[in-house]
Order: sequence, then C-alpha cells, then structure tokens
Amino acid sequence: MKRVTMGHGAGGEMMQELIERSIVPFLPKIKSEVPLESYDDSAVVDNIVFTTDAHTVKPIFFPGGDIGSLAVSGTVNDIAVMGGKALALSNTMVLEEGLEMEVLERVVKSIGRYSEMAGVPVVTGDTKVMEKGAIERMVLVAAAIGRRHPAMDHNLQVASSYRKVDSRWLTDDNMRDGDVVLVSGTLGDHGIALLSFREGYGFESEVQSDCAPLNHMIGKLLEVGGITSMKDATRGGFANAINEMSAKSKVGIELVERDIPIKEAVRNASEMLGLDPLTIGNEGKVIISCVPRMAEELLEILRADEHGRDAAIVGRVSKDVKHVVMRTEVGGRRILEPPVGDPVPRIC
Repeated sequence: MKRVTMGHGAGGEMMQELIERSIVPFLPKIKSEVPLESYDDSAVVDNIVFTTDAHTVKPIFFPGGDIGSLAVSGTVNDIAVMGGKALALSNTMVLEEGLEMEVLERVVKSIGRYSEMAGVPVVTGDTKVMEKGAIERMVLVAAAIGRRHPAMDHNLQVASSYRKVDSRWLTDDNMRDGDVVLVSGTLGDHGIALLSFREGYGFESEVQSDCAPLNHMIGKLLEVGGITSMKDATRGGFANAINEMSAKSKVGIELVERDIPIKEAVRNASEMLGLDPLTIGNEGKVIISCVPRMAEELLEILRADEHGRDAAIVGRVSKDVKHVVMRTEVGGRRILEPPVGDPVPRIC
C-alpha cells in the first residue's frame, strides 16, 4: 500500500504528483477564470482572489522570522503575485497541549506586526488544541481574499502594447517567447538560514531569512506595467517555480548562471551540505516575466525597494530551447531540473 511521505509535502515533483493524482481528481470542478486545476498560487472565483497556506516550520523561531511572519507573508504574497490586492486574512492555530503561553503570544504578536506591515488585517480564525505529542508545538493555517489590483489594467495595457496577453491575471501560463525573466533578490536565504540554525552549522550569523510581505513592492511594479507572469519561489525554490512557469506556458527558458543572485555565504553553505541553492525555499523572493522593453525600468523599481535591492535580470523566454536551460559560468549548458522534493524539509 502506498503511503504519504515527507517528500509529498516538499513542493517538488512528488507533491505535484500527489495533488494531481490523489487530491484534485476527487474534487468538483467549477467554472472560473483561474480554477483549482490551474495550480496557480491563488484561485479566482467571481473576481475574488482566494488562497490558503499551512505552515509547520521547525523551529518556529529562526533568524529573520518565525512561523507567524511566514504565515502572513506567504499568504499575502500568493495573492500579490497573481495581480491581486489582499483585503483580509484568516488565521487558524492548531496548538500542542502544554505550549507555553509566552510562545503563543510571541507568535501572535508577530502575526499582528506583519499583518500591519502588509496592510492586510486578520479578520477571522480558529483555534484548536491537540494532545501533547500529537503535533510539534503548533501548526498555522492562513488564508486570504483579495480583489484585482487597481493597477492591473494599466500593467496589462502596457504589456499588450508589445505583445498579446491572454489573461487578466499574472498566471503561470502567460510567459511567451522573448519575455525577460527577473528575480527580486538573492536566492536560498530562507532555507539556509533556517537549516543552519536548526542544525547548528553557524551560517545563520551571515544569512537571515528573507521572509517578508511583498505586496507593496509588487504594487509599485504594476504601476509601471509590462509584467506578464509572476510567482514566488517558496518550496522547491527557484528551480521548481521556474520549471512550473515553463511547463504551464509551454515555452523554454534560457538562464544565465552568473546573473542569478546568490549570497556567497549561501553558496558556501550549499556546497558544504551538497545542496543546490536554486532548489532551496525562499519566503521573500519573486520571479517576474515581462515584455523586453520594460525590463530595465522594472529592475530599477525593484532595486529602489528594500525587498528588491539585489534584483537581477537572469534570462529570457526562448523558442530556441525546449526546457529550462542554464548557460553555465564555464560556457556550457545544462538543464535546470525541478527538484523531486525539498532538500530542506519543514522550512515553511
């Protein structure tokens, strides 16, 4: 008998297979602009953007954030990368019997602080307690609703002046030949910071989690316009997210390895641990595709924001390649495969 493994929740190919074979086929289909079976960061129903996310991070406090900041940031970002504006959050807490009240209040204070930072209030929720040992400390489940961002019409009008755009939303399948690919900053920070702190490697003194709500930064980008697709690179990292965008858009993507921003400490830690930083989860980085003529202006806006200072143009969509292909620093080429599972479990 087949059983669920840790890899099934890690954001890579195993999780995608689990969702496609054992979850989605048993759920009713509804007619909507962005349905469940599109596997985007959020769904759109009657012009309302909706998303939900569960968090079981270990440890619940780590350099640069905690389970509360993750819950708010990840959920708000899922709405923002679709071209939505989050309006309200829900917060469900499943607590282990015996959890210290001081710990609970510290997490809730973080939820409140990041909710205020994002400008998205928590308006409802639920609380449950399970027997000691049934879970580890706490699990948070956050959900959010939103509407289409007021700047989306302008954004797509700019994009449409250069090429055909097939969706009113920034869905994963909207990349086209010639689009430029950007990332909003250094990759792998969150996963390396959390893993290092958890295992005692010491790299967290140089690397902190990038956990942050990106909705305000994304709003500035939409006001400039020309964005065609967007995705935050969480579980499975950049490699998983860019491969999803490539597969759904049915296009190849050519990346330039030397242009992909990675902190030296993250690179060193990854080499020591035998990890690829491009497969390690992030919680404050977004992948953007845009029409070529707007790339430099969008990059300038990103770098002017505190969450986009290390942003870079990393490649472009190309009909000359069939997969996600990396031009290496030594002049060769390699296919950037999506991870089977997350090499760093329980980081989000």
